[in-house]
Amino acid sequence: MADWIVCGVVIEGDRIDVRGVNPWDFKWASQHRTVELPHPSYPHQRHRLNVYEIDANGNQVVFAAGELSANVWGFYIPDMASA
Repeated sequence: MADWIVCGVVIEGDRIDVRGVNPWDFKWASQHRTVELPHPSYPHQRHRLNVYEIDANGNQVVFAAGELSANVWGFYIPDMASA
């Protein structure tokens, strides 16, 4: 399984760059799997996040995302170097 890289943490709906696109602007397709990843600021806190794919104008982008606390979302991308 690939390692994951933190993209960032944002308030729900706020802009974030995930491989050059803002995922809030696209429909998310569930990959029907989850990953357990550490909170970026509190690594001892582990979160089970869903893995999604979006079609950003022909560019397939895979990412993991989830609500880390009320309306606060974390986004991660697979580390392609470790795949």
